[in-house]
Amino acid sequence: MAPLDRVTRSIDVMGGKPCVGGTRVTVGTVVGLVAAGKSIAEILDAYPYLDEQDVMQALAYAAWRVEEIEIPISA
Repeated sequence: MAPLDRVTRSIDVMGGKPCVGGTRVTVGTVVGLVAAGKSIAEILDAYPYLDEQDVMQALAYAAWRVEEIEIPISA
């Protein structure tokens, strides 16, 4: 997998949710727009400070995260 250098997380930005391109646009927002049937062109029209690579990395990040398995650690 290519590095996801366009997805950032900071507790000071959107409560630590993963955001795209150093903006306040969350990965969840991008995924929600795609799920609602929006095209990449429509997303870029709505968020002109993003580019296609930002959208693609947001989707790649979301796909990677849903494949992770969380295992509780016993104390």
